[in-house]
Amino acid sequence: MKPLFNKSIFWDVNIDKLDIDKKSNFVIERVFERGDVEDIRKCRRYYGDEKITDALLNAKYLPECMMYFAAAFINKEITEFRCYKLRQFNPELYPY
Repeated sequence: MKPLFNKSIFWDVNIDKLDIDKKSNFVIERVFERGDVEDIRKCRRYYGDEKITDALLNAKYLPECMMYFAAAFINKEITEFRCYKLRQFNPELYPY
């Protein structure tokens, strides 16, 4: 069953037309970036831990606080995240 996420997470896309199976990485990243605990639970139930782990480790961008949360959530080191590595190469691109 397709989860019903908070529409404010996807404020810039038409959630009704979004194929959440084909765009799973986008959905997972968005939910972890802007969702609350209940949205993250729904995401976990729908996609499963393996898919979420893969999407988060390969995300190009996550806010710093969410990167640390995701690391604790999936039990991985922060240095394994692609977005962490990208920040190390280009620290001036992320002033916030």
